[in-house]
Amino acid sequence: MNRFTGKVAVVTGAAQGIGAATARQLAAEGAAVAVLDRNAPDKTAEQITAASGTALGYVCDVTDRASVESVFDRLAADLGQPHILINNAGITRDDMFFRLSEDDWNAVLAVNLTGAYHCAQVAQKFMVAQRYGKIVSLSSRSALGNRGQANYAAAKAGIQGLTATLAIELGPYNINVNAVAPGYIATAMTAATADRVGLTAEEHQRSVAERTPLGRVGQPEEVAAVIAFLASDEASYVSGQTLYVNGGAR
Repeated sequence: MNRFTGKVAVVTGAAQGIGAATARQLAAEGAAVAVLDRNAPDKTAEQITAASGTALGYVCDVTDRASVESVFDRLAADLGQPHILINNAGITRDDMFFRLSEDDWNAVLAVNLTGAYHCAQVAQKFMVAQRYGKIVSLSSRSALGNRGQANYAAAKAGIQGLTATLAIELGPYNINVNAVAPGYIATAMTAATADRVGLTAEEHQRSVAERTPLGRVGQPEEVAAVIAFLASDEASYVSGQTLYVNGGAR
């Protein structure tokens, strides 16, 4: 498929995990991809170019509005004005609520929610002008509540509210805004969660798989496939939605 030929896509938090898988998926389908991350974005960009795709890496701190504006100006000059934004950048700072520090609360909200606000607000200027755009943001199953993740759950619930509101405000400009809420995906982030509870990544995955109807945990590429659908014109009448990708868990 070449659903994204002629399109420029921006993926934040794209150095690893779901972000890297999404950048590779969009590039494989024809997009020129701006790979944004605070750390080592060039690795993903190099993987894409090695596979005959088009990508450039940009160091960007999504919590810093000036950094976001500067990077978007640069990528628009380098690749063209963005048509697609994937708000994937995220961190965890897990702890039980009674111990949760204000610094850890603020850090998670800043990256996971305020970062999406910064990027969407900058990206929509290009999208409104061209009367076309796709914004897909990463929420999480944790938005429904998760022990030891009050900060992360609040941020990811906020993504769902932001998504629904932007769909209303940006819809008249032919901009679709949706969110994806993964369950347990085998990434460095979930490996860190396993470590927090005293398990290896493999032990933690087995435990989660036993409680999941499909009997396994998810892979980054499976989330990337759903993101790519929502970023494509195949989903042209889908907006304001949060789609859970969690193996049937409730």
